[in-house]
Amino acid sequence: MESVEKRNGLYGQEYREIDKRRAAEGERKTYDIKGLWQRSHEIINLAARGFKNTEIAEIVGCTPATVSSTINSELGERKLSDIRESRDDEARKVTEKIRVLTKRAIQTYHEIFDDESGESTMKDRKAVADTVLLELSGLRSPTKHISTTLSAEEIEAFKLRGKQAIEQEEIIDIEIEEIPDGS
Repeated sequence: MESVEKRNGLYGQEYREIDKRRAAEGERKTYDIKGLWQRSHEIINLAARGFKNTEIAEIVGCTPATVSSTINSELGERKLSDIRESRDDEARKVTEKIRVLTKRAIQTYHEIFDDESGESTMKDRKAVADTVLLELSGLRSPTKHISTTLSAEEIEAFKLRGKQAIEQEEIIDIEIEEIPDGS
């Protein structure tokens, strides 16, 4: 190791030169504490959202080891626990609201079905029954409609592709172009 510059230490032993990347002797290295704290919060929030450590490291711009040590630190675990508890509380509240609304909706449906006063006709009852059945079973058809205007040439091209697909017994993907809404 002839090329490495060495110097004499306090007791006459030789050692290498000081690493230039480190702070000079007598000088303390400073850290951007606020920046580190913000990065830690970002790491913890991403972890709470379900990102993997490697994904978090890539997003934040640090190593997976840094992510792991941040998450597994006492403060990190406490913060993650708080975030998850808050999220779970919110989920419980929403679930309770859904339960109450569902109970009220079912009561309303029963009132409509069991109505003997004659206020609701058989046609009304059938409409309600159909809605309930379709909604609860998940079989309701989509309500978004797509409409377009095709030229005669485009219609003929569709027919030709359909005939070719039938002859070849295969499914053809059709690219749909977005048409700006004219309203």
